[in-house]
Amino acid sequence: MVQWPWRLSVFAFAALTSACATVQPWQRGDLARTEMAFEPDAVLGAYRRHVEFSKEAASGGPTLGGGGCGCN
Repeated sequence: MVQWPWRLSVFAFAALTSACATVQPWQRGDLARTEMAFEPDAVLGAYRRHVEFSKEAASGGPTLGGGGCGCN
């Protein structure tokens, strides 16, 4: 069948033409709100990273070292 190259080219065209939007100065305030952050609560995010590190340290985690007990 010859349909997959056609579908791939349509997908590539759509991906290349729909990226990168220009943000106007008056729109930046909306994007800078706390709700728009990847991690709105810094304390909760630090806690989650610590728990993940403590659980994954036995297998390497984000950095090497430490044990699985969380006693860095």
